[in-house]
Amino acid sequence: MGHRLSRIYTRTGDEGATDLGDGSRVAKDHPRVAAYGEVDELNSQIGLIATEPLPDDLAQLLAQIQHDLFDLGAEMVMPGHEALRESRVAALEATVDRFNEELGPLKEFILPGGGRAGAQAHLARAVSRRAERAVYALSRTDSVSAVTLRYLNRLSDLLFVLARLINHRTGAPEVLWDRHRTDK
Repeated sequence: MGHRLSRIYTRTGDEGATDLGDGSRVAKDHPRVAAYGEVDELNSQIGLIATEPLPDDLAQLLAQIQHDLFDLGAEMVMPGHEALRESRVAALEATVDRFNEELGPLKEFILPGGGRAGAQAHLARAVSRRAERAVYALSRTDSVSAVTLRYLNRLSDLLFVLARLINHRTGAPEVLWDRHRTDK
């Protein structure tokens, strides 16, 4: 494949509008632009986690998620396009189940944190939920694949479990929320 972007700046967005993949132009604050911006931020956050020293299985998982999110972003940029399949949602669910088997049961709420990579996974979970809200908001006025909404929902679940798993594997402690602390 040759270079697809020979020039990064186009000056076509200087007046507050941008092109979608179908050639239509929308305002930069359009819900579709907000949705793919949130998905892009999520993909970047996943990339940040991937820079940490991780076991191969987790690094491969993060790479797959980044490809999925790029496909999902393409769906947001191209109205009516569907790139993700239900099999990707099923794969996330199977991964959550597999990772949960390695973890002890969660009996209390935990605070985001632990080690650096675990904390980044917690942050990615929060960004994933924000992306899901933006895509859902778009779905109220425009067509969005139901698979896309399910994928983002399951991804936030996976990122929570991934944060716990990373902390578990690296020996970083989980900090439990203390609902009875006296300094409230």
